[in-house]
Amino acid sequence: MQANLYALGAIALWATLASLGVSLKHVPPFLLTGLALIIGSVLALPFVIKDRRQWAVSPRTLGLGVFTLFGFHFLLFIGLRIAPAVEVNLVNYLWPLLIVVLAPLYLPGVQLHRVHVIAALVGFAGAALAILGGRDPAGAATSNAAWSAGLGYLLALGSACIWANYSLQTKRIELKGQSFSTAAIGLFGLVSGLLSLLCHVALEPQVTLSGQDWLLLAVMGLGPLGAAFFLWDKALKRGDARQIGILSYLTPLSSTALLMLVSGRTLTWSIGLAAVMIIGAALLGTRARVRKIRR
Repeated sequence: MQANLYALGAIALWATLASLGVSLKHVPPFLLTGLALIIGSVLALPFVIKDRRQWAVSPRTLGLGVFTLFGFHFLLFIGLRIAPAVEVNLVNYLWPLLIVVLAPLYLPGVQLHRVHVIAALVGFAGAALAILGGRDPAGAATSNAAWSAGLGYLLALGSACIWANYSLQTKRIELKGQSFSTAAIGLFGLVSGLLSLLCHVALEPQVTLSGQDWLLLAVMGLGPLGAAFFLWDKALKRGDARQIGILSYLTPLSSTALLMLVSGRTLTWSIGLAAVMIIGAALLGTRARVRKIRR
């Protein structure tokens, strides 16, 4: 139960990520990724000051963390800039389905039961309905716009694969007895952020950030690119990856609703129906796990 609470806390913070990304879309993507990740890494400093061994990780684990935090957010932020934000956001949030479906490939002894498959399919159908229902029928797409949107969706799918891989790899490392400290995520964020800033200096134009930009960057860094990672790590290490993956279907619903509110797009019946399907999938998967424990 505690693992579920950690997961829900991370999900609540991630619900704001796309909206913040759209609000900061005028900031070059490498700069945005770098500053937000470095700000988020500050949360780990109290633990590291107390015990420097918190950041003692193997090169392989460090590489996994840096590749994930850097690659996931860079692909997502680019996708949000070149394709419709609501649809990109929902394609990106196919990672919960990937966690549930791919868990047996990563974790020894883990099998998909019928209830997990049903819950995953219901959640995926709800996300698909939200994608289709979120399209703007009045937006006639040119060939260039269609190509740009397709590339944006592909980048969002790539970011989803990166996050699903990281989540399952983290669980597998834990099962092998090679677990890393949750505070080490701050190291991942710091190295990823510095790498992003180096790319910004080399590849992007220099810009001046306003006071509002810095405020939004602080919120993004401390929330969805900071505290959310620490909560997610605790959830994965203490809970069932399949169950947490199904719970994660709550993220596209809350994130999309907030993004539509920020962007001024109208909430429709399809989003409401998608909400019922996504929440139902999460409850179905969670309830199945509770019954198994009681038995």
